[in-house]
Amino acid sequence: MFKPTAPQEAKDFIEFVNKSPSPFHCTFEATEILKKAGFQEIKERDSWNDGLIQRQGKYYFTRNGSAIVAFEVGGQYNPGNGFSIIGAHTDSPCLKLKPISKKNKSGYLEVGVQLYGGGLWHTWFDRDLSVAGRVLVELENGTFKHTLVKVDRPILRIPTIAIHLDRGANESFSFNKETQLAPILATEAKAQLTGINPTEGVESEASHHPLLIRILADEMNVKPNQIRDFELAVYDTQLSVIGGACNEFIFSARLDNEEMSFCAIRALTEAKGIENETNIRLVALFDNEEIGSQTAHGADSNLLPVTLQRLANTRVVDCENVSLTAFEESIHKSILVSADMAHAWHPNYSDKHEENHHPQMHKGTVIKVNANQRYATTAVTSLVLKELAKKHKIPIQEFVVRNDSSCGSTIGPMLSAKLGLRTIDIGNPQLSMHSIREMGGTDDVSHGIHLLRVFYEEFAELEQKFIVD
Repeated sequence: MFKPTAPQEAKDFIEFVNKSPSPFHCTFEATEILKKAGFQEIKERDSWNDGLIQRQGKYYFTRNGSAIVAFEVGGQYNPGNGFSIIGAHTDSPCLKLKPISKKNKSGYLEVGVQLYGGGLWHTWFDRDLSVAGRVLVELENGTFKHTLVKVDRPILRIPTIAIHLDRGANESFSFNKETQLAPILATEAKAQLTGINPTEGVESEASHHPLLIRILADEMNVKPNQIRDFELAVYDTQLSVIGGACNEFIFSARLDNEEMSFCAIRALTEAKGIENETNIRLVALFDNEEIGSQTAHGADSNLLPVTLQRLANTRVVDCENVSLTAFEESIHKSILVSADMAHAWHPNYSDKHEENHHPQMHKGTVIKVNANQRYATTAVTSLVLKELAKKHKIPIQEFVVRNDSSCGSTIGPMLSAKLGLRTIDIGNPQLSMHSIREMGGTDDVSHGIHLLRVFYEEFAELEQKFIVD
């Protein structure tokens, strides 16, 4: 019997993405992987001196619960040595609940939502939807706890209009994003029959349907009046799966960019040879890339610059004295791999791709190049990964956009400019980017992990062979 198998790394990613319907969940699941690998949590608000940071030490911290930085200190590291950095992002285009989401319309309870990022919004119609994110829960001692919530059952749906009422829908499906993209929660009649009505002292019910608040409270096992505020995203309850005749595809939400976030974390935890490493190996997963990164926890914040500066200026136990210019010295011995998903060659829209650049699934991670520096890749940074891929027989591909097409961007250029840091933009190939349901290749997860792992293991030594400045 024909029973094709998929790589274990792809199966592990499926489990990861199914647990991560929001950036908060993605960050939490990353911490779970790190803790199992022996990483220790530290806090940005604390001092990192007095022996906290040690050679061969493994550490991580979060910011806002939606961004995370993890690093491992080389056994031969001294301040002024370089950083081997991988950056990715935890967010994806989605619908987010408005501060006042309560809407009643034509006998239905609806939930008001905002558009987050540049999604393919027509794909959100007729899907079995729910909510997930973080809730600020008031505890008995008066403190407010950041609490994750994920309602597993479908409680929302955005229905399309029947073809009988819109005969031109197949020629041009258009809709008003404010009035026609509102998810339905319940009928007014059924909601009234539940007996769930506004309750005195439950502040959140002034802005949101009491029925929704009760569902959230039950999910977290708290009382409705303990829910003080929240950030909730709408997500598709259909689970991510491995599919295709040969089990070669991943059908999933949020491949962009939870796949590269997963690959980066796994590469850091699996990389060997830390006892002889001269660099600090670091991964940074940022939030808010899909809306420009200009937030306190986005890539355009001080998150990475401050972290690198603190580490460069921290006296690691038993290391030599810290130079006053250790940070500046370290930047010029470092490199950033900006890991964000790439566009695979689309068989039904092949003319949208440049004729000599056709990234395909199962054929390796993609190096992204743009002459106008919408991607930060240079000949030097490209050759670094090409040399590693060649040595270890890891497949790799290249991508440029057509001259008559606009080019997207990612976190690479802004971090490269902010820090004066050599950078390369890469990503695994996928189809249907920014759809509610995307499509990738199973082999590419293992390709991505393997490439990033050998980058961590060998960049410090390889860097010395590049003579530029």
